[in-house]
Amino acid sequence: MNHNYIYSGMKKTILLCFLATFYLVSPAQKNYLLVGTYTNGKSEGIYVYRFNSTTGDFDSVSMVKTSNPSYLAISPDEKFVYAVNENAKNGNGGEVAAFAFDKTGGKLSFINEQHSGGDDPCYVSVDKTNKWIAAANYTSGSLSVLPINKTGGLDSAKTVIQHNGYSVNSERQHGPHVHCTVFSKDNKHLFAADLGIDKVMIYSFNDHSGSLTEEGSVMTEPGAGPRHFTFHPNDKYAYLIEELTGTISSYRYIGGQFELIQNISALPPDYMGPIGSADIHTSPDGKFLYASNRGESNTIAIFKINQKNGWLTLVGHQSTLGKTPRNFNFDPSGNFLLAANQNSDEIVIFKVDRKTGLLKDTGKRIRVGNPVCIKWISTK
Repeated sequence: MNHNYIYSGMKKTILLCFLATFYLVSPAQKNYLLVGTYTNGKSEGIYVYRFNSTTGDFDSVSMVKTSNPSYLAISPDEKFVYAVNENAKNGNGGEVAAFAFDKTGGKLSFINEQHSGGDDPCYVSVDKTNKWIAAANYTSGSLSVLPINKTGGLDSAKTVIQHNGYSVNSERQHGPHVHCTVFSKDNKHLFAADLGIDKVMIYSFNDHSGSLTEEGSVMTEPGAGPRHFTFHPNDKYAYLIEELTGTISSYRYIGGQFELIQNISALPPDYMGPIGSADIHTSPDGKFLYASNRGESNTIAIFKINQKNGWLTLVGHQSTLGKTPRNFNFDPSGNFLLAANQNSDEIVIFKVDRKTGLLKDTGKRIRVGNPVCIKWISTK
């Protein structure tokens, strides 16, 4: 018997086992998952988990109490988290809260809060310089820009802009309802989708003063209800989800200007129930676009993106296996898609087929009350 051969084989086996174990537990494969919620049910605030992007496993890390943190934004340096407090307080406006994030322990520490400049803030974003946040106030139909100070906390609003107008849906569009505020990749523009007036407002943004100057708007079909939009990773295309009609508008994007190239339904072809489309994201590799449908559909639409012209082709629809997928997001690796089912109090974890774009249920669930926003911070 060749003992050297056996010994050599054992060494190789041990090495392979070590590498496999290292790969599974490597910090590079793990990220912090932050979940924003509505706190009128089983939730108390923002929840932090550690998520393994190789296996889809997770474990609970921490929680911080705050009122209705329905949307979160992470600072570019990942040291701070900003959360809307989606409240009206008898017409006195909601707030945006600032938290420091400790990567060592995965804990959030409250810094301060400021008025958002309107009622029911539902969206917040951070500019590329890490000096400003922009908040969308849904009920008031306004948006605001607040300075970030040296501690990571917020100072009072530098700019507040009130939208005006209405559209054809008398129940939902009797006035302006700003639903998102998105900075351009070059930080020169801020785009505000307004569900109530069927427009995406275009503002030039001065990152020295925090001021906004209106440059125009993109009009949707009457009654569409623009809600959220996202840019393709190549920054040549933008995609807008329209809540009231369940449609997606695709645009060619150049330097703050949008050219409509397609409008396509995000709903299953045979669906006849109430419409309430919500969130939209491209896959990290830019090959596919995904959009969530609430109402009674409770699905995620999957589209293949033509890389040459941005055109969308429907791949299929995936049930979110729960109720009211207000928000969903990919983990940083692109291996998993997490769907936050607001009214069934859980996040469903799907495995992504990177070739087809299709989703497969992993059977794994994160039980958390009224989840409505998913964000990520690296562990390093």
